[in-house]
Amino acid sequence: MTTTYEHDVLIIGSGAAGLTLALNLAPTLRIAVLSKAALTEASTYYAQGGVAAVLDKTDSTDSHVQDTLVAGAGLCHEDSVKLTVEHGPEAVQWLVDQGVRFTLDEAEHLHLTREGGHSHRRIIHADDATGMAISTTLVQRVRECSHIELLEDRVAVDLITTRKLGQDGDNRVVGAYVLNKDSGEVEVFRARFVALATGGASKAYLYTSNPDIATGDGIAMAWRAGCRVANMEFNQFHPTCLYHPQAKSFLVTEAMRGEGALLKLPDGTRFMPRFDERAELAPRDIVARAIDYEMKRLGIRCVYLDISHKPAEFITGHFPNIHRKCLEFGIDITREPIPVVPAAHFTCGGVMVNHHSETDIANLYAIGETSFTGLHGANRMASNSLLECFVFAMAAARDIDSKLAATEAAPACPDWDASQVRDPDEDVVILHNWEELRRFMWDYVGIVRTTKRLERALHRVELLQAEIAEYYSNYRVSANLLELRNLVMVSELIIRCALMRKESRGLHYTLDYPGLNPVSWDSVLVPGSDPAGLALVS
Repeated sequence: MTTTYEHDVLIIGSGAAGLTLALNLAPTLRIAVLSKAALTEASTYYAQGGVAAVLDKTDSTDSHVQDTLVAGAGLCHEDSVKLTVEHGPEAVQWLVDQGVRFTLDEAEHLHLTREGGHSHRRIIHADDATGMAISTTLVQRVRECSHIELLEDRVAVDLITTRKLGQDGDNRVVGAYVLNKDSGEVEVFRARFVALATGGASKAYLYTSNPDIATGDGIAMAWRAGCRVANMEFNQFHPTCLYHPQAKSFLVTEAMRGEGALLKLPDGTRFMPRFDERAELAPRDIVARAIDYEMKRLGIRCVYLDISHKPAEFITGHFPNIHRKCLEFGIDITREPIPVVPAAHFTCGGVMVNHHSETDIANLYAIGETSFTGLHGANRMASNSLLECFVFAMAAARDIDSKLAATEAAPACPDWDASQVRDPDEDVVILHNWEELRRFMWDYVGIVRTTKRLERALHRVELLQAEIAEYYSNYRVSANLLELRNLVMVSELIIRCALMRKESRGLHYTLDYPGLNPVSWDSVLVPGSDPAGLALVS
């Protein structure tokens, strides 16, 4: 007998977006929050920088909007940018009200720092572990809510929609099939509303700053259910992740460069002024490409980020987490530079949504890194992503609350049928395919691209798709298989979007088309369309 749950709202993902949605919904609702691992095991927890918002009288909404538009390289949706920025102070106040303990200045006001692309100090933070402070606080607040059920070690398999159930009328979501990692059973979750808050897909790449759970699950599930996705070619590579064989790409926050850290070659010379007049404070795509260029030009494995010219008390006071982590690997950042490399960090594209976070399917929402709101354009500006999580999660909560009275209970859903499958006999196939995918995505679909490399990657991903489809049809599902299936799907979306864009813009840089087209377009993929589900829209 399949275990079945029934809720008003099912939230898949326990990062900043998912938890913010849960806490802003009406307390009369039955809400479930699913997490693939521990509740705090999300990209939010590992975010070091902070939240961008206009909080200082010398700053302005227009300035924040313009900075974002510039960083987005002509592809930001200005209405989405304005919406996000205008609601920034409200989101920050909500976080403070929840009990998040941000760093204060000497006057006991929120301390503001500056990061690349920002013309003012507008980043609130909790030292250099902002994500940890936000995540742990919101998890605590959710645990205090009796109407919110928290379920860990759950991996979503696929969405259940009325169209999949063969029902007539407009297509709407009614739940999801979810793997219980502890029991191995695929459970049924029925819900009137479903929100995808599963984060991005940076685990498609060999080097990433993201946790292991960032496998594009929400994007892949939404695509399979019939939702459009957009701008998947814009993958942000964080310029500075700790380069050490045991560090697992520990991110070194951009705020360190905002406070005066310098990028240097092994001989100690700076190189960023040769690439951009803003030097170390240039947007991330420019900094990442500069580092990639120097590494390839000199045949070196890393470059160095040096803040040791600052007083030791300043460094340990502003960056205690980084100082402590680097010491674990024998690096004293008060005395020596940090070896760093770029790593896949943020998925700027995603599931297309409106200003209420609604997708193409009724009652299905996408929030956070899973979504495409139009905020980031061709390049995300530092610390705008957490702000997006809060603003659009709150918008989704308001929209769901407004639709409650008119939304029927989810219909009965069939049990998951595992009668025709058997236990896998060679899990090494999954491991091999995973490693192959991440390697060719790094080599062919990385910081610098060419059409030939992209075509090679597409050929390989299509072969993997066929293998995984056969494996998925014949064997019991596992967490590793589901994640690989989703990553391969999202990788194909990334490649197809990249092949569409015959220019270099923002995070998409191709040697075959180094110039910028005079007219900017979003690259939109439409399920079931021909050829290959591709379309361009302005």
